Amino acid sequence: MHDDELLTVPDVMARLKLGRSTVYDLIRSRRLPSITIGRARRIPASALDRYIRHHLEEAA
Repeated sequence: MHDDELLTVPDVMARLKLGRSTVYDLIRSRRLPSITIGRARRIPASALDRYIRHHLEEAA
């Protein structure tokens, strides 16, 4: 995964095995950073990696 790769909400849903509303809740609460390009929401792959690492560290 490249740090500059931008993921769609469905990409994030598939990688985290979560539903659409849960992913949007993470974005809305700013726990998962995202950008908007036109009407499209994109999540930097590096932000998703940080989110996953943070939760793995908390669980350890």
